[in-house]
Amino acid sequence: MPLAIAALGVVFGDIGTSPLYTLKPCFNFSGARPVQADILGICSLLVWTLVVVVCIKYVGFIMRVDHEGEGGILALLALAAKPVRQGVLIAAGALTLVVVVGAAMLVGDGIITPAISVISAVEGIDVVSSTLQPWIVPISVIVIVVLFAVQARGTEAVGRLFGPAMVAWFVAIGVAGTIGVTARPQVLAALDPRNAIAFALRHGPAGFLVFGGIVLAVTGVEALYADLSHFGRMPIVRAWYCLVFPSLILAYLGEGALLIANPRNLDSPFYALAPGWGLIPMVVLATLATVIASQALISGAFTLIQQAIALGLSPQMEVRHTSRRIFGQVYLPAVAVALLIGCTILVVTFRSSDRLASAYGLAVSATMLATSIAYYAVITRVKRWRPIAAMAIR
Repeated sequence: MPLAIAALGVVFGDIGTSPLYTLKPCFNFSGARPVQADILGICSLLVWTLVVVVCIKYVGFIMRVDHEGEGGILALLALAAKPVRQGVLIAAGALTLVVVVGAAMLVGDGIITPAISVISAVEGIDVVSSTLQPWIVPISVIVIVVLFAVQARGTEAVGRLFGPAMVAWFVAIGVAGTIGVTARPQVLAALDPRNAIAFALRHGPAGFLVFGGIVLAVTGVEALYADLSHFGRMPIVRAWYCLVFPSLILAYLGEGALLIANPRNLDSPFYALAPGWGLIPMVVLATLATVIASQALISGAFTLIQQAIALGLSPQMEVRHTSRRIFGQVYLPAVAVALLIGCTILVVTFRSSDRLASAYGLAVSATMLATSIAYYAVITRVKRWRPIAAMAIR
């Protein structure tokens, strides 16, 4: 249980804050209107995307494959390729190229996620007073520096620090979503996958474009696999099914219920869940959660570079093991500095979360594609699955 709570503060921040920004782009990309049929269709797509991509594909299959307790795309490459000595370059080939590109995208996401999460959180001060707007970038840089400064304490210590806050976050969105569903129980029809199919058929090509927004609901799924060595599979799985998954489902259904009640809630569907007295506490909690969302990709980047060193794909650098109990918890000072510099450059250059948003989902989508290709290679070459069965999972 302590590891599961710590995992909440490290692994699930990214995917756990997706209800903040996912629903509105789904309507924008597809051209759908906030009428009951379209609301049920989009909510059904969100629910079943979480079920199929996270529950079935990643938790059910991909996360069961590890390389000496380590997960992530480079762990799949190590399994699929011929064994090599520590630090010796792995054999080049098409699979190696795909995996290296996917790994680079994941590191890129480790830079983009802290930048967009922190600056979007700090932008809330502009709501308090427009005179504070010039302070957004300086405050964002300070927050990012502090975030990376605590990394040296190790994943377990960071998880103990952030874990309770994420427990409060998931309980809050679960309760708020439950209240919304209770007010409009007809939104439970979104649990029927036929609504998702009907939406796609009804909107034609636009029904496919909606996935540009739907993918935002699973942008943090790669972190579940990349951070496998930090906590092990079971604490992550227990945290997902006991708290994260039901809270996310309730949050999305609650947002859909409030849209059915009042289509104007589409302007800010998440904050519509909070009652008047709870709006400011929810804003504060959401701000904290979006900052914590950065942690999943930062920890994943440490693991990724450590694996790249072992495969000869990265120069040698200092690797600090921060836990006596869990060997896979590592901290790489050089990587932390590089990520800090990259995040700071993005904040100072783009100066707005809106300008960063277009690059947000691209990196994770490319990594998920590369992971699927590498996983297919592993289960066909190593696990000896039949190609037809392997394609079904891929």
